[in-house]
Amino acid sequence: MTNALKAVLFDLDGTIVDTNELIIQSFLHALKGKVPEGFGRDHIIPSMGQPLKDQLQQFSGLEDVAELTQAYREYNYLKHDEMVSLFPGVAEVVKRLKEHGIKLGVVTTKMRPTTERALRMFGLFEHMDTIVTLDDVEHAKPHPEPVLKAMEAIGAEPEATAMVGDSTVDMQSALRAGAMPIGVAWSLKGEAVLWDAGAEQVIERMEELLALCGIEGAKA
Repeated sequence: MTNALKAVLFDLDGTIVDTNELIIQSFLHALKGKVPEGFGRDHIIPSMGQPLKDQLQQFSGLEDVAELTQAYREYNYLKHDEMVSLFPGVAEVVKRLKEHGIKLGVVTTKMRPTTERALRMFGLFEHMDTIVTLDDVEHAKPHPEPVLKAMEAIGAEPEATAMVGDSTVDMQSALRAGAMPIGVAWSLKGEAVLWDAGAEQVIERMEELLALCGIEGAKA
């Protein structure tokens, strides 16, 4: 892509907010006694980024996962603030992008209340021009709808928009919406998975986004 980006959309979990261990522990808590002995983090990580209901159905083999969902959310809510942190460079990069007029948004498969909670906790909420959650769409990522909805909300052209994420569903949703899929090297799934899913770039540091947006003095 030769032209500088005018808009950057971020996935939330595992991309800008480190909720990885919270998510894993929430699953293990909710699924206790419902999954075979030996079920653990290596079974959970590959599907992280998908809607919670889909994951719980997949792991448990149950169609009705209302009880498991409640157990997951109760644990997640209880432990949220003590187990969540920002990835390095996020606060500074988001602030600089905003100062330079880059349109910003969050596109996530989380529900709105928990999404806003994390963004407000770290002072990111006020920097976002749009937030698209699971509550706002009919089809979650990897469907293009969430990315398309975010771009429409901020008036962004697909060719000047990046979708930054740690999951295959982020890359696929971006591609299908015509945006630039950018993976993050700190994804628990590994860089190769993101390249295979269609990532146009995989950044090692959040600061690399500054140069992609044409911000002078940005160090890649």
